[in-house]
Amino acid sequence: MLDFSKSLWPLARPLLHALDPEAAHRLTIRALQSGLVPFAAGPDPASLAIQVLGLSFANPVGMAAGFDKNGEAIDGLHRLGFGFVEIGSVTPLAQPGNPKPRMFRIPTAGAVINRLGFNNEGLDAAAARLAARRSRGVLGANLGKNKDQTDAVADYVAGAARLSPLADYLVINVSSPNTPGLRELQHAPLGELVREVRAARARPIPLLVKIAPDLEPREIAAVVEAALGGGADGLIVSNTTLDRPSSIPAAVAKEAGGLSGKPLFARSTDVLRQVRKIAGPAVPLIGVGGIASGADAYAKIRAGASLVQLYTALVYEGPSLITRIKRDLASLLARDGITRLQDAVGLDVSDVRL
Repeated sequence: MLDFSKSLWPLARPLLHALDPEAAHRLTIRALQSGLVPFAAGPDPASLAIQVLGLSFANPVGMAAGFDKNGEAIDGLHRLGFGFVEIGSVTPLAQPGNPKPRMFRIPTAGAVINRLGFNNEGLDAAAARLAARRSRGVLGANLGKNKDQTDAVADYVAGAARLSPLADYLVINVSSPNTPGLRELQHAPLGELVREVRAARARPIPLLVKIAPDLEPREIAAVVEAALGGGADGLIVSNTTLDRPSSIPAAVAKEAGGLSGKPLFARSTDVLRQVRKIAGPAVPLIGVGGIASGADAYAKIRAGASLVQLYTALVYEGPSLITRIKRDLASLLARDGITRLQDAVGLDVSDVRL
């Protein structure tokens, strides 16, 4: 089989990066739909298999929400070797999102700023594509609310009712910085929101809550306790940040939106570690934010994540990154004498034993 990392990607990257980020993204989705991507190179190492949330994962590396908002490329993403794929965020009604331009690459920092604003084709389009998918890999559906909806609970309830028969898990996204008022849902109403969404599921698939990295320690504790108190089965840590570290050039740092990629790694991993301490050893966590290598994925796992997700690093490294992360993660486990991924979860979190 053609080695994509040594042949096509070095040619494709400058061409894609010459395009507007959204145009390049659209072209990538089309390529995944058309099968113009490499297949995963053989089975995953046995050490990477893990059971979480009552689901079996061949490996812990997932595609984060935000890439395939409408469920158009699920089969292609699973063929790349992801252990699971999360679509969305999906809102009940189609909406265009925020005005363009709204995505900004920052190659010097391995980062992206976006203020897309839940642009998607709505529940009807997503449900049709989920029903038609061929791959049987683990699939999550990330739920959002329409920008002009004043009854946020109604939108999340509608999403849960419609997509729970078609997905393996659901995510309540109350942490995107690009929908006005959305992050306020992480506070007082969160427990009730989770309870309402749980009750709306057509079948009892796992329900997770995705939280922001821009929280103080007391806020993290309150969010975790509210989510779990409402009946959430797990947490995703974390969404993009409003912070602008020094590695972001001033010309682009002024752009509104959420920052993702390498500069988010340390912050999101610290929040992940705090969440693991608060939630205890039994609550499943998915670590997201700045993963660009097997070492990054391993650090998230040792900080308390059973599963990890990435997106931004693929913009710069291409699809072969998935295989490299899995290979290097398996090597790091072997180096440390760990034969089961589960045994590495939370190793660097004091006072927690999983």
